[in-house]
Amino acid sequence: MVARVLMALAWVFLSLSHHSHATALTPTEQQSETLRALIEKLEDSHYVDRRYNDAMSREHLNSYLERLDPSHLYFTARDIDNFDQLATILDDQGRTGNVAASFDIFSRYEELARARLDEVIDTLDVRVDGFDFEVDEFIAADPTERDWATNEAELDDRWRKRIKNQVLGLRLADKAADDIAPTLRKRYENQRLRLSQYNAQDVFAVYANALTSQFGPHTSYFSPRRAENFDIDMKLSLEGIGAVLQNEDEYVKVVRVVPAGPADKQSNLKAAELIVAVGQGDEGPMVDVIGWRLDDVVDLVRGKKGTVVRLDVMPAAGRSDELRRLSIVRNEVRLEEQAAQSKVIEINDLAGKKRKIGVIDVPAFYLDFEAYRQGNSDFRSTSRDVARLVNELNEEGVDGLVIDLRGNGGGSLREANELTGLFIEYGPTVQIRGSGSRVWRDGKRRRGPYYDGPMAVMIDRLSASASEIFAGALQDYGRAIVVGDQSFGKGTVQTLLDLPEGQLKITESKFYRISGDSTQHRGVIPDIRYPSLLQHDEIGESALDKALDWDRISPIRHKDYGAVSAILPTLIAKHTARANQDPDFQYIWDQKTLAKTIRGAETIPLNQATRVEQREAQERQYLAIENTRRIAKGLPTLASLDDLFGDPEEKDNSTGGTDDLENIGLDADADADVEADDDEQDALITETARILADAINLRGPIMARIDTP
Repeated sequence: MVARVLMALAWVFLSLSHHSHATALTPTEQQSETLRALIEKLEDSHYVDRRYNDAMSREHLNSYLERLDPSHLYFTARDIDNFDQLATILDDQGRTGNVAASFDIFSRYEELARARLDEVIDTLDVRVDGFDFEVDEFIAADPTERDWATNEAELDDRWRKRIKNQVLGLRLADKAADDIAPTLRKRYENQRLRLSQYNAQDVFAVYANALTSQFGPHTSYFSPRRAENFDIDMKLSLEGIGAVLQNEDEYVKVVRVVPAGPADKQSNLKAAELIVAVGQGDEGPMVDVIGWRLDDVVDLVRGKKGTVVRLDVMPAAGRSDELRRLSIVRNEVRLEEQAAQSKVIEINDLAGKKRKIGVIDVPAFYLDFEAYRQGNSDFRSTSRDVARLVNELNEEGVDGLVIDLRGNGGGSLREANELTGLFIEYGPTVQIRGSGSRVWRDGKRRRGPYYDGPMAVMIDRLSASASEIFAGALQDYGRAIVVGDQSFGKGTVQTLLDLPEGQLKITESKFYRISGDSTQHRGVIPDIRYPSLLQHDEIGESALDKALDWDRISPIRHKDYGAVSAILPTLIAKHTARANQDPDFQYIWDQKTLAKTIRGAETIPLNQATRVEQREAQERQYLAIENTRRIAKGLPTLASLDDLFGDPEEKDNSTGGTDDLENIGLDADADADVEADDDEQDALITETARILADAINLRGPIMARIDTP
């Protein structure tokens, strides 16, 4: 074995030696110790028993190469073949703390990237002036899906099309002709600068995370700097926009918008969208951040409370000519702003009887940990706030209750259990299995007061973790009707372990419902499904590489309230009949179909006339969908999408053009009439109330309790 390793290393290092950079980075002794400790903890403490062997070593190498060059713009197939000599020995090296190969590979990447960026910058003016936009040719919509280039000529062509596409995107975004080359030059100069700023810690972090990713998407290595940022995020003391970001290829992607945060309240920033530029203040220059490291982009977005940050974002498909500019005032995400809120809506059921349905919006499962630990009897929490709101709604004489968990990304497990306990008499809420197969059960341990009236729970693709525990428990107990979209599928628990340098966030256990089904990967399947504009291949656990699989364990004996199962077929039939006639539901379905078609395109045209016609055709389709809804609701039709999105000069959150952004956010201080109109337009809440009214009329065991004389 030793001889095989030495021979392979000698070959690879010889092949790389003539590419070495005068200022090549080298690993530290502490990084060697960290790698050894990292491997040991991954194998000993991860929920899934996996070994860092030859097979994983090959996966580790491939992941590292993809992280360095995700769009396959620098390495050729020959480079990849050379690196393949390391495929089955990285594990052997790692156990001895040898990280030299990762730095040698990075040195080759740095050399290729620097040479390519130098060439692009030097020839940019000639390139921009020489493009023919009448030629029928195409570029891959997702460059990460293509093979490694067979030779330099193929790489040259990829770069030609890449720059041509960027130029065309800027032209169609009404960028002045004289500004296009300087804009792109600045972009590539920034990328070259970022490349020169890589240090040994950065290289090691990329290599370490290429390894941790083999154990699942929620297991990761935190460098000292990243660990500090994680601590800030967990304390919710971050002054910024209230969004969770991650790197995806050469872009920074929005993973989640924090409920009640600045971005949520002030803009239409959405999960899966890409940030391409960041500007400071109302008039500061927009800094192109394509190709930047995540930490550096976070530093630009983060800032002092009360200051303005501007973002240029584009759809997840990455169409650079479909930008929108958002202006957000930075602020802290305060606990009180994430608190549950209630309202009452009135509808007429099929019998013509007026029903009052209480709706409680739960944006997060929060708990004031500091006050709780100090024994403060008035500590703030989700379950306490909801209990108060339920009492208030009961005093108003509501006929039923809707718990809205849409967009709720989870939070405190304690609060998920406590909240469930408000709606069941007694019994377990969740099962938790650790790496040693031991199973813990948690939930309501004693009988006590609880709300026993008709209930529905709303979820969507962004409902995750604690939200899924709560929704799954009420579904398993037969206590509530669950409606909406399939939830996120985040059914694992992570913990932080210290390393000689940095920290390891590792998956240590897995959630299971009382039915025995895991919430992992599959999430919660609603009893009645609503259409959604969120794409499951872009958002959710199933969209993440190497996500742990769904499985099941033994169920727990539990009470069946029988509120749903017997009447569910009738509820579905009534809902379907309404939805087929509801213009708001048809609107969502039509938008979803069009968005799926657009995202499904494998290539993007580089012919300007074709590109313009494609965009105009999409605009016409969006406009037709909007006007169909308006006609059905007796509203005036629109002449163009500009009438829908407003004048860019009057709104800070638009640069014009079409995009896939929906649900334009309202400021917390928005006009009351506007807020009321927005509430009226939430077709999903209204339909949920109607479903609940149907259930009450059908008099299921629980659903009839309040309505019974």
